[in-house]
Amino acid sequence: MTATLAACLSGMDKEVVIIGSGLAGLTSALVLARRGLPVIVLEKSKQMGGCLQTFYRKGVKFETGMHYIGSMHEGEILYRMFDFLDIRGDVVLSRLDASACDIISILDDRYQIPNGEEEFTDAMLKLFPAEREGLKNYWAMVNEVARTSPVSVYMDKGYFPLLKEEFINQSASGFIDRNISDVRLRQILAGNAPLYAGVRDRTNLYTHAVVRALYKDNAYRIAGGSDSIALSLAKSIETCGGVIRTSAEVERINVEADRAISVSLKTGEKIHASHFISTAHPARTLEMLDTPLIRKAWRERIYNITNTVSNFTLYLKFKPDTMPYLNSNFFRFNSGEIWEMPLKCAQASFPQQWLYMHLCSAPEQAYAQGAVVISYMDYGEVEAWHGSKPSRRGDDYEEFKRKKAELLLDDLERHFPGVRNAVEDYYTSSPLTYRDYTGTERGSTYGMLHDCSMPLETAVPKRTKVRNLYLSGQSVYVHGILGVMAGGIDTAQTVVAELGRK
Repeated sequence: MTATLAACLSGMDKEVVIIGSGLAGLTSALVLARRGLPVIVLEKSKQMGGCLQTFYRKGVKFETGMHYIGSMHEGEILYRMFDFLDIRGDVVLSRLDASACDIISILDDRYQIPNGEEEFTDAMLKLFPAEREGLKNYWAMVNEVARTSPVSVYMDKGYFPLLKEEFINQSASGFIDRNISDVRLRQILAGNAPLYAGVRDRTNLYTHAVVRALYKDNAYRIAGGSDSIALSLAKSIETCGGVIRTSAEVERINVEADRAISVSLKTGEKIHASHFISTAHPARTLEMLDTPLIRKAWRERIYNITNTVSNFTLYLKFKPDTMPYLNSNFFRFNSGEIWEMPLKCAQASFPQQWLYMHLCSAPEQAYAQGAVVISYMDYGEVEAWHGSKPSRRGDDYEEFKRKKAELLLDDLERHFPGVRNAVEDYYTSSPLTYRDYTGTERGSTYGMLHDCSMPLETAVPKRTKVRNLYLSGQSVYVHGILGVMAGGIDTAQTVVAELGRK
């Protein structure tokens, strides 16, 4: 047992327990550890990292949640955030094709999406010459959101402002429809919606604009896997005296009067602290709490918030030197109802939508070793196995996944002829997999839906009625790498401030 761990277990003052080792938890832990606070991160899985986890199959390393990042040129927002957290030197990047970072495929048409506001606008005006004013308004909004976002303000001024109401009270789809007349251009602008599971009239404008701004000028895959981000953060945490424990599942947050005093692990062990941060899905956090401070009405509100759709993922292992590396992300939509797909995927024939990405094993590569194909899937499709555990779901579940994989592979073959012949083997994950390995409600890909039609009712605050228990993660803040890291910093800074007032 290390000295720091012993300190964390001893009940000494000014210590923090963090539940969950995803990006939010690791970011919070680093901020706290840098302040000299004894901090311990508790992760229920064998591997830390949450959506940064990777896994190997037959020598190929697969991503599970983080597939590419943007705004990584010097001075840009994620570049600055990586520097702030001392990550950048440990992460090897490979830039996606600047002339076609994304390829949007809608029905029978394909559209190459270049990096750069001017380049994007020029490409779209060649196809939609009447939309110059609409595109000007669109980019003005994206740039305003990026400039005034809490993370941008924090990096410039050191504090987190509130989100502007005009960005969270209107929908992304409504804004696009009001400014863009051409239906197909509307669909193209919605083409990155799978990055946040956008829904018509519900996903707020802020979420769409932040994601668009992040990838506007550049986008990169992380060579060798996104777990390098988690490993870098963990190294810094431990250097500062923090502790990360895996296979340490928290079953109970123990509360006395108005404060949490300890957590109980599944093993029976108790760990005491003065402050606690849960980065688990808010519904999971409530399951750990048995206190009258959390009223029934508040519990029901959290349980009733709509979660984003889940996914079915196909992991492809290619035969050596057979599949030329695709340096673009391929978004496929089998209908023009892009915003409607997350809510209709249970009723529609599978697959209605998918995102195809090659894995980057090195900065320069001629052939891909593997790829992922991610498609929306409603949790209802796997409800029959709800109470089952990984590797114990039975032959009928394996047959269900096999049939879905074949349908997805058939559709991929239609758009990339010859891909089947290049596949040596494949593996699958379902909403159950995502639920069990990330702890989200019903396997939701991005946690709770930030709903512009009821922004207050679907907002989850970082503070709870338990005075020293705080929340963080993608359901509390904005989806995606930048929002989750900013949320982790914000929650940690709140704890630092509280400890400073003791």
